[in-house]
Amino acid sequence: MGNIRLFLRANDRLFINGAVLRTDRKVSFELLNNATFLLENHVLQKEDATTPLKQLYFAVQLLLIDPASLENSIELFRRIVSDILGNLENQELIQRVKEVDVEVSSGKAFAALKMIRELFPLEEMILNERPDAEAAQVPIKEEFV
Repeated sequence: MGNIRLFLRANDRLFINGAVLRTDRKVSFELLNNATFLLENHVLQKEDATTPLKQLYFAVQLLLIDPASLENSIELFRRIVSDILGNLENQELIQRVKEVDVEVSSGKAFAALKMIRELFPLEEMILNERPDAEAAQVPIKEEFV
């Protein structure tokens, strides 16, 4: 991964290796080694995971935010991927979800999150065409969060 420079504003939160850090002032710092991190503005709350891809995003972010629950998060991720692929008809979306699966399987959860965020507009367009498609959501059990 290499060195990564981060810039945070006052009261921003940052999730690093399962720990939550909050700044009290504007700060910049550099991660000098590999670390699993997620910026607060990329965190999706459970109650906002209202579509299949947002649920997939939520599952992937759990891999970064809570490494102690890795096994449960992987199980949730696999279940959601399976359900999404079993219900999709859009070939582009099917291919992209498979690519997300490869990224996560390769230990590249951060890249997978970026890929999923890029798919949100396509998912929204599909859901607007097929309002019943939202019914394909996978319930996220409390044990996973």
